[in-house]
Amino acid sequence: MEYLSFTDTRSQLRRVLDSAEAGMPVGVQRHGRKVALVDSGRLKEVLRGSRWLGQPEAVAEAGGWSVLLPGTPVAADGADLDEALDEFVVALREYAEDWVARLRFAPNHRQHWPLVQFVSHSSDADIAEWARGSRQ
Repeated sequence: MEYLSFTDTRSQLRRVLDSAEAGMPVGVQRHGRKVALVDSGRLKEVLRGSRWLGQPEAVAEAGGWSVLLPGTPVAADGADLDEALDEFVVALREYAEDWVARLRFAPNHRQHWPLVQFVSHSSDADIAEWARGSRQ
């Protein structure tokens, strides 16, 4: 994998971005740390299919629906499945914002980095489709 210095990355930004968009391995090294640059769509698809996200569960109960993501504090309710999924998307977006702001430092939330990346790189429709899973 090619790791460019910050200066080289800046001077070759077009080539670096073109390489990342084409799926080529490319990264930046700064202060001894390495950062990989990847196409957002590719990252989202890899994360969606990974075991790191888990799979949302939808449960019909008490005349309505609940959608939750086991192992996370994210859950939502609605009168029907579509409403519960809409609320679940909102809850995931709020969790991702909270994670970026402060939860990423908490030991019991650090492992949700893949979820936050997936949510951040996805549209509401993408998230709802993922949450719906095999119930489509």
